[in-house]
Amino acid sequence: MSNGNHNKPFNDAIAHKQNIEGYPKNSGGKLPLPIKLIGYFLFGSFILMILIGLVGNFLFN
Repeated sequence: MSNGNHNKPFNDAIAHKQNIEGYPKNSGGKLPLPIKLIGYFLFGSFILMILIGLVGNFLFN
């Protein structure tokens, strides 16, 4: 498929959506920094709790 046909509308409804409503731009899947930090904190704390639970289970049982 050539690059010229990549953004060619499929039908009139798609052309209307692209022209009137706009076409979403691809930002490369990048999240804002605060959301990244919240995700790192949540997943990191979840993994840390699992590790602490496993170590505590082996030590106290």
